[in-house]
Formats: sequence, C-alpha cells, structure tokens
Amino acid sequence: MRRLIALSLSLLLQSAWAGQVTVPAGPFQMGCSKGDTACEKDEGKPGGVTVSVPAFAIDTHEVTVAQYRACIEAGRCAPPLTHSRSQYCNFAAPGRDAHPVNCVDWEQAQAYCQWQGGRLPWEAEWEKAARAGSTSRYPWGQSVSCKQAILDDGKTQGSAGKELDGCGEDRTWPAGSRRANALGLFDMHGNAGEWIGNGYAPDALARYAKGDLKGPAASPRKVVRGGSWDEERNNLRSSFRNTKPPRQDDAIYGSIGFRCAKDAP
Repeated sequence: MRRLIALSLSLLLQSAWAGQVTVPAGPFQMGCSKGDTACEKDEGKPGGVTVSVPAFAIDTHEVTVAQYRACIEAGRCAPPLTHSRSQYCNFAAPGRDAHPVNCVDWEQAQAYCQWQGGRLPWEAEWEKAARAGSTSRYPWGQSVSCKQAILDDGKTQGSAGKELDGCGEDRTWPAGSRRANALGLFDMHGNAGEWIGNGYAPDALARYAKGDLKGPAASPRKVVRGGSWDEERNNLRSSFRNTKPPRQDDAIYGSIGFRCAKDAP
C-alpha cells in the first residue's frame, strides 16, 4: 500500500505542471524598458526594439525534479548533479520533488524538452511570454520583492537566518509559489533561471528585429533568462540577459533550470 501511495504521489507531481499556454503571433517591444537605468549594452536602447514572434506554446511552470526523473527512468535523460554534490541541487533532495530541477547542463535541458516533443524556448519567445503584454521592468511594474518572485530582495528573512537568498530560505521554492503573470505563466522571474535555446550574441536584439530568432548558429555561451533565487532585483528584469557555458563541468549551476516550448500547430 505504501508503494502504491508513493507511486500515485510521484505521478501527481509529474503531471501537475504539465500544461502549456499558447502565445499568439505578433510583435512586441523587446529589450530595455523605457526609463530603465539599469539596462546593460546588450539589452538595446531604452524602449526596446520591435520583434515579431510567430505563435508558440510554452510551459506554464519550470520543469520539476519529479518530471525530470520520469525522463531519466524512460532512458531519455542523463541525471543532473544531485543534492549530495551540493546542498543547492534539488535532485535527490528530500522534499524537493515539486521544486524546479536545477544543476543541469544546456544539453540535458534540451534533451528533456525533445522527449516532451518540444525544445527550449527561443530568447524572443521567452521575453514575449515573460512580459505578458507589459512594457515595464517587471510584468507587474517597476520594482520587485519576495511578494512577487523568489529572489534575494535585500530584506526578506526566513529559516536561513541572515541569509537572504531565496527569500530567506537559501534555496529554490516549489514551482508556482508566486502568482502567475497575465498569460498564466509561473516563475518567469525568479526561482530558477532558465536555459534558452539561443547561443549568446551581444547584438542579438538587432538580429531578432530582422527576423532571425534562432541565431547565432555557434556560440561558446548560451543565454539564461529570468533571474533566480540567489540573484538581486536587477537580474530579474524582463530584459536582463545572463549567459553561461552550456556545460557546468566543475561549476554547479544551482541557479539554473528550464521550461520547454514548441511551435504552435
């Protein structure tokens, strides 16, 4: 009976965040929000640039530990770094099956999405979905705190005492711990940063504006978006562009997870 209960719980966790929403085709303003003084050069000019994005579907939640485990058990995914390697890795951590899977390489994330019949989102897709029709620094306005996202907001304390990362918990939170944006997407800002399908290019926004949403074809670094539980406010801005080598090797990507996307039918 205990085994049946455990199996039922595992299946529930695998399916609880399996939904996607379809983002309609159309243009949006990508890059530096108007009046945002924190923008870096690769975020483009204030007010952004117009980028047209075809319709696509994207996961409502970041991929969880339980969901990723199912891919491993199906023989389609390689195990990520585990909790025994670092306290910040969620895989094999007691009580974290509902947390986003992290400590994954880019190729591991892509393999999971392919198993699901999809792919990692393109950078322009991700930002359009994250903005959810907004033109401000964050989809809810010009500032962020632990009321809206999981981050280090410089003030919120929790069980970790004076450690403010993860809204005082010094780790991720379960996927969907904060309210969804206007498209019904959770944790687009904070909790885990998210691998993107694109390689990094400083001039990427100009490429996207010309219709090349998938470039560059080759790059030593991949884009990571959304900010994370151990990052401060500016890194959670809708336009902020982080980059990482696709393999973590001796590093530990405890701040990075992912969600999947696919072309709309």
